Amino acid sequence: MEAVSNAVSLRSVVCLLGRFPALAGVDLRVRRREVVLLSGPNGAGKSTLLRVLAGLLPVHRGEVEVLGADLRSDRRAVRRRLALVGHDTFCYDDLTVAENLRFAARAAGRPARPAPEVLARFGLSGLADVRHGRLSAGQRRRLSLAVAFDRDAELLLLDEPHAGLDDAHRAELDLLIAAAPGEGRTVVLASHELERARALADREVRLEAGVVREPAGAPA
Repeated sequence: MEAVSNAVSLRSVVCLLGRFPALAGVDLRVRRREVVLLSGPNGAGKSTLLRVLAGLLPVHRGEVEVLGADLRSDRRAVRRRLALVGHDTFCYDDLTVAENLRFAARAAGRPARPAPEVLARFGLSGLADVRHGRLSAGQRRRLSLAVAFDRDAELLLLDEPHAGLDDAHRAELDLLIAAAPGEGRTVVLASHELERARALADREVRLEAGVVREPAGAPA
């Protein structure tokens, strides 16, 4: 097992999408309470890597350890301890904003509780009773971020999280990411907005064609 100081440990990871190797032998370690930026061109494997860490995609070869659990043997082992914000919101169209937040809290094993401060933080207070299916793309992104930050996740996996946000909510998100390590959270962030993301990250890992092109190892 990897040292407890590491939230993520990947060794020679290969992930196929059909016959295409979206990850072609990735080695990566991420310390607990570290913010790591994944950079690279479209198709480099950033989104695939985040979905592997979330247990949503199987690994065909290599080793994947997340929060001390071996995801090769059980991809669902740490689902309640992490949150993924990606292109899909993982929210339910027929539930309201508030209902989606309560459902996500229960799914994470926490008592459902009203979260007016979460709604306010993401500009959702006036939308609490609106169904997800009627939200705009930007509103859906704000809800997915609210769900992620409200569930007390130990590991935040953020795929282009600033997309679709206005300036005020982008700035609020920056504050939340910056505060995450102090709250005991680890963040792995994929972004094309490099200037903004680099200001938030402790370290940058560049992917190209499914492999790490720059040093990615953190001391064990």
